[in-house]
Amino acid sequence: MSGEEHIRVVDLTMAYGDFVIQRDLNFTIERGDVFIIMGGSGCGKSTLLKHLIGLKSPRKGEIWFDGIDFWKAPPQEREALKRRFGVLFQSGALWSSMTLQENVALPLGEYTDLSEREVNEIASLKLALVGLAGFEQFYPAEISGGMRKRASLARAIALDPEVLFFDEPSAGLDPISSRRLDELILEIRDSLGATIVVVTHELASIFTIGNNSVFLDNESRTIIAQGDPKMLRDNAENIKVRAFLNRGEP
Repeated sequence: MSGEEHIRVVDLTMAYGDFVIQRDLNFTIERGDVFIIMGGSGCGKSTLLKHLIGLKSPRKGEIWFDGIDFWKAPPQEREALKRRFGVLFQSGALWSSMTLQENVALPLGEYTDLSEREVNEIASLKLALVGLAGFEQFYPAEISGGMRKRASLARAIALDPEVLFFDEPSAGLDPISSRRLDELILEIRDSLGATIVVVTHELASIFTIGNNSVFLDNESRTIIAQGDPKMLRDNAENIKVRAFLNRGEP
């Protein structure tokens, strides 16, 4: 979007033991992108996300954030970088014993010196941003799946992250809730000026929010296409990519 490099992946190989998931991955995510990681089931989309957020180290290769080599940086610098990330996991991962306000307040209480009153005010503001004003004292079990996803998003943006990572954000949602979440993702990107990285196989979401992407292939175990998903749908050279993006019609 901005033309300014935010994240760069260089010659990345991911493996579990001797089993290589993906190899020789090279791509750049620009500041303000909504960047889609896509491909068939089991190709390593979520594994790539784990590498990007610092949960799994590469077999080889580099991941750069703002000119810093993440995996070669000292532990303290890595931790400081991770605080600039927000993550929305597929399950939502809200604490069931805490109210929505307490869930959103958790990272604020842990990583800031704000007073309890200030923390609660910001938590309420973040819930209002995702359309959950008035639900502060509800528990996760008392609200719908779509509302839980939105509450998880409020927690992910609690610290105003520079980069937001989503793992299958629309999983388990009905089409209307899914569309509303897509709209929210774009609103959050615009209001925070954040870069957004999304693992998804939902075509509606891919075309609605994505402006850049990579396609991971199961067979060759590397990237076989990258660029704007709409351009790939119409013009990708690889028949597998066109078939995926046209619901099986290459």
